Amino acid sequence: MTTTRGHRITVGPEAVHVRAVRDGQLLAESHRPLVLRETGCPVRYYLPPEDVRTDLLTPSDTRTYCPFKGDASYWSLPDAADLVWVYPEPKEHVAAVRDHFCFYDAEVVAD
Repeated sequence: MTTTRGHRITVGPEAVHVRAVRDGQLLAESHRPLVLRETGCPVRYYLPPEDVRTDLLTPSDTRTYCPFKGDASYWSLPDAADLVWVYPEPKEHVAAVRDHFCFYDAEVVAD
């Protein structure tokens, strides 16, 4: 956990089943996501690369910077630009999410 000027981030494993689906196509499915909770942001699930269909995704040229997490790179589908992001070199306090994929639209599935 880190707290900076009222901004808090926690990262840790969560025992949930998470899926990312687009137009009926399964892009990722994991029973071992990391959950990132950040002040003012929705809960985000970061999935291990082994649980993501990277064969369906293409790296994008898009890069963004978060002062709390670091530089993110993005991946796309042919009809969905920058659908998912990854922190290849995150800041130390969120190092657990390194190379994990986070989808804008992921669903938690009740098993």
